[in-house]
Amino acid sequence: MRNTPAVFWVKSVGSSAGLRTVLGSFLLVLLAIPVRSAEPEMILIPGGSFLRGRSHDLPDDGLKWFPNLLKDERPARKTVVDSFYLDKHEVTNLQYGKYLEATGGDAPYYWPDGKPPIGKQDYPVVNVSWHEASAYCRWSGKRLPSEAEWEYAARGRHAALKYPWGKEEPSKEKHARFDGIDGPGKVGQFPENDFGLCDMAGSVWEWCSDWYGRNYYARAPAQNPRGPAKGRYRTLRGGSWADEAKFLTCSYRSFARLGERSPTIGFRCAKSPVAKGN
Repeated sequence: MRNTPAVFWVKSVGSSAGLRTVLGSFLLVLLAIPVRSAEPEMILIPGGSFLRGRSHDLPDDGLKWFPNLLKDERPARKTVVDSFYLDKHEVTNLQYGKYLEATGGDAPYYWPDGKPPIGKQDYPVVNVSWHEASAYCRWSGKRLPSEAEWEYAARGRHAALKYPWGKEEPSKEKHARFDGIDGPGKVGQFPENDFGLCDMAGSVWEWCSDWYGRNYYARAPAQNPRGPAKGRYRTLRGGSWADEAKFLTCSYRSFARLGERSPTIGFRCAKSPVAKGN
């Protein structure tokens, strides 16, 4: 629902009482106007439980010569996360450019003259390391999402959903780019899920805050898991434009070194709600 601007025509206010009456009426109208989320371009993800990990079978699950194939997505376990905010889409070249202007940071190497490529301002920024993504989040008053938060948000309101958009395997006709060679398309190319989030799979891999643990799911706490205490790699979620369609599920995981940059890796930001009384 769009916000409707209130317009007041006041001929004259002859007294302080009249002024109070006008201001009071103005306040009542403002309170009646629907208010969007206080976080621009962020969506409030209500806390809840979901089945974290892969519950569906793959054709290669029975291979004995490679028994660990995609086993880092298992076991699937019920997991609870608290409410949080998440960016509607991945951070764009334009948004990242504003951050660099404010901080004097180094632009991604593929930007001509250190500026976002013309015509690609609304494409997701890529070739950003985990450190750089984290720095952007801090600058904007946000943080990277945990891996559990990311998966919960990707599934929308369906606890065991296979793909962010449903049970149907992605196709170029319905879900735009995947398995490509030219890089990602602009943000908003994939259908929104039930939470209103775009591009949760098949655009670019997205950095999460967690250290990567291949066997972490088996021992992770059931509420608000934050990943292993230490590690060599950070977790990536969502798959990218270079992945095969069948892998672009809500449970699909990967990892990379903290300093790694790739044309398949970007990020989006999360934020915890402000506690009442603060």
